[in-house]
Amino acid sequence: MSRNPEKYNKGIDVLNEMVGAPGLQAIDVFQKFYPDFADFLVSFGFGEIYSREALDYKQRETITLTSLISQGAFDQLGFHLNAALNVGMSPKEIVELVIHCAAYVGFPKACSAMAQVMAVFEQRGITEI
Repeated sequence: MSRNPEKYNKGIDVLNEMVGAPGLQAIDVFQKFYPDFADFLVSFGFGEIYSREALDYKQRETITLTSLISQGAFDQLGFHLNAALNVGMSPKEIVELVIHCAAYVGFPKACSAMAQVMAVFEQRGITEI
């Protein structure tokens, strides 16, 4: 049971809106392993951070993708690439974001990120940038 059902439910709504079933399935994996972690992730990450009003989802995903690439957190990148596409980022915007990051975080991270981009685009049938 969530410590804050209102924020948890809001987080589930946001997650569902952004990525649908894959997001809910990812949370279910964490829920089964350690429910408190799933609660924090949903309630805080999506119920508080992503649901704030000053930035829209596209802007938030731009920030998230940049942060993940900068950290080298490529395991999470595919999830957020799909979310970014779902909330309106174009394939060209995503590719340009990776190119821009190369100047600041280096080509090794940018190449790893671009490989993730290519994999997500292939999975989604995106052939034009």
